[in-house]
Amino acid sequence: MKPKQRSAYLEALQYDNSFPIEKEAVELWLADLDNPFRWSVRPLLQLLFAALLHITWFLKRLPLPQFSAHKLLQALICWFCKYFVSYEANMLILRHYSTESNLLNFLALNSGKTPPALLRLYPKTIKDMREDSFVKHDQELFRVFKELGYWDNNLHTLEESQIDWSGWRTVDMDEFNVKKRWSQVMDFESAHALFMCLFCFLLTKEEYRDAINGFNLDQSIAIRLGKILNNPQYAEMAYNKYPLYLVGPWNLAQRFLMHGFFTEYLYAELESRRQDKNRIQG
Repeated sequence: MKPKQRSAYLEALQYDNSFPIEKEAVELWLADLDNPFRWSVRPLLQLLFAALLHITWFLKRLPLPQFSAHKLLQALICWFCKYFVSYEANMLILRHYSTESNLLNFLALNSGKTPPALLRLYPKTIKDMREDSFVKHDQELFRVFKELGYWDNNLHTLEESQIDWSGWRTVDMDEFNVKKRWSQVMDFESAHALFMCLFCFLLTKEEYRDAINGFNLDQSIAIRLGKILNNPQYAEMAYNKYPLYLVGPWNLAQRFLMHGFFTEYLYAELESRRQDKNRIQG
């Protein structure tokens, strides 16, 4: 069957490597953009789910007993991923765990301090995500920042020989295992619109508020990595900024998506640097 002809803009994106991002991630994203569900059903779903999210956000802030159900949340998300979320979207989700875990582990090992326990969130299948949880993903980010303590703004740029790559794991697409099913029609953004409502309902108000504001630490990560590697331009890759300014669920879908692009960009940038070092040493 002849592949669908993409628009001129999407064809241009296929060859735009101005930003550091791996070809595999671009191909997955372009395939997700080709999903007809995204352009037909998604706008309606996003409207409905956005309204539901804001209603849930309001109800969770009433003076009522707080509750959470982490295990149920994990089970529901993984069930939807297994049967209804597209293959490309599932692969992008799995990649995101690995890209962010790599960045935080690299930061922990190269901050000039005794590193906290490294992240082990590297799921390879949908089933793994019930263990390497979406909730833990956020909490591990906060843990690393807390345990690293105050950042030393006088930290000198590291020489190549001083950089510790021991916590780095190359993202190998062949290691991911997602079974394709005929019912997997939901694109990445539609899936997130559904998941953000589940998160808001099945987490406490503080847990959910923290989760959606954790994106703003992207800028802090970029600033720190830029200092370690002498590249202040990393901070420009962060769409989510100014972590002291807490926000609600407004514009959450875009902020979440740009968080994913951010980790892909920085992962690709650092992976390229690591490979260059290995080639020189080899």
